[in-house]
Amino acid sequence: MRRRFVATLILAALALGGCSSSTDSAGGPEGSLTVLAAASLQQAFDDIAAGFTAKHPGMSVDFNYAGSSTLVQNLDAGAPADVFASADEANMDSAQDAGLIDEPTRDVFAANTLVGIVPLDNPANIATLEDANAAGVNLVVCAPQVPCGALSQSIAEAAGSTLNPVSEEQQVSDVLGKVRSGQADAGLVYATDAALAPDEVSTFELEGADDQHNSYPIARTANAEDPEAAAAFIDYVQSHAGQAILEDHGFVVPQER
Repeated sequence: MRRRFVATLILAALALGGCSSSTDSAGGPEGSLTVLAAASLQQAFDDIAAGFTAKHPGMSVDFNYAGSSTLVQNLDAGAPADVFASADEANMDSAQDAGLIDEPTRDVFAANTLVGIVPLDNPANIATLEDANAAGVNLVVCAPQVPCGALSQSIAEAAGSTLNPVSEEQQVSDVLGKVRSGQADAGLVYATDAALAPDEVSTFELEGADDQHNSYPIARTANAEDPEAAAAFIDYVQSHAGQAILEDHGFVVPQER
């Protein structure tokens, strides 16, 4: 489910580690960078970090992946970080309102869509959201405060349904894990997460999902120890190379940068 925007991009536990850097002999950033990123970005950002450090060999990047709301809480509690990448605008808004990010550096770099998933053998014979939400079906979704959970609720409401899950998870990866292990009959996850387990889960389309996306914003944190290195990482995420990696992982990216 890889789509490009037609016009504009749709708006829509923690390891302690500091960041110290200088400048390498080629004039680029040098040192270590700490990035807090939504769990759904893990595969793509690991690949982006490989490209970034190849371009800036004096840099290393440390990631802390978790649900976006958890990352905002960690930032607010004083966790060291140079860059924050959220899976939705709402949690970035919370970080901005709390003075945790450098607002002028905030920008949307990608978006994601939601799909339904079932185990390959599909024991509950699920093909629609209505099937997944039926009595007796073990449906797992993200918690409402998590971006994928808020999107799940929104899509269900648009379809005239109220979700009745047996479990609400703090990370989309946990929803995927419960379905791929057979602990759940169905789950609602990002298309990018479903693509991680093609041999273990099947997908089904959600009515209205094409009209609702989660936008992914990124920003330098207000207390970044090296603003130059943080800016360089954000620039790489938004570069042609970074955007190509995101698209390869199933994210929707802007048509032009």
